[in-house]
Amino acid sequence: MSKKKHLVVLSGAGISAESGIKTFRDSGGLWEGHDVMEVASPEGWRRNRALVQDFYNQRRKQLLDCEPNQAHLILAELEKDFEVSIITQNVDDLHERAGSSNVIHLHGELKKAQSSLDPTLVYDLDHWEIKEGDTCERGSQLRPHIVWFGEQVPMMEHAIDVAATADVFVVVGTSLQVYPAAGLVDFVSPDCMIYVIDPVAPAGNFRRKVVNISENATKGMKTLASLIKSEI
Repeated sequence: MSKKKHLVVLSGAGISAESGIKTFRDSGGLWEGHDVMEVASPEGWRRNRALVQDFYNQRRKQLLDCEPNQAHLILAELEKDFEVSIITQNVDDLHERAGSSNVIHLHGELKKAQSSLDPTLVYDLDHWEIKEGDTCERGSQLRPHIVWFGEQVPMMEHAIDVAATADVFVVVGTSLQVYPAAGLVDFVSPDCMIYVIDPVAPAGNFRRKVVNISENATKGMKTLASLIKSEI
């Protein structure tokens, strides 16, 4: 039996938006009415910890009412024919809930908490709320397990290694404007086919063959699934 080809997917906010999860880039830098630097930066955390905690508590609560959409489900289904690795900029768990078994979260995970003292201390949450006084084993306050603006992206090196092994590389739900994630395409092998699913084709010269699928995530994933049958 021949080895399955490696399908690597870079997913962004556009795939989750179709499940009802709002993105800050849709509203001029505001995220649910907040300036993103108030709720997604170390400075914001230091200025108003209660606001930041409440913001992410509400995002977790909202996530309980959201379900994976057809795009998530198609990606999970593709594991029958490919070795699938998903590198996501999203902090929700919709890929996992759809059935995808190999998901790398570049920007953290909403349903986890981390120590505000030691970012390597990460904990699964079985509830939607982190309260003041909830602490890690070293006694520091728990904070959202989110990579904020100005912080290092700890999973980036692993993501680069994964992207470099792709036989097929898919970009879905992201306009390739958020770095360092957008730079992953630079590490893909020159002979690897790249598919970009986005209503607006991203700017830039990939210096390689790229297939643009000018559709939203759910429609685009259906189109992709048909196109890549020849790659099996």
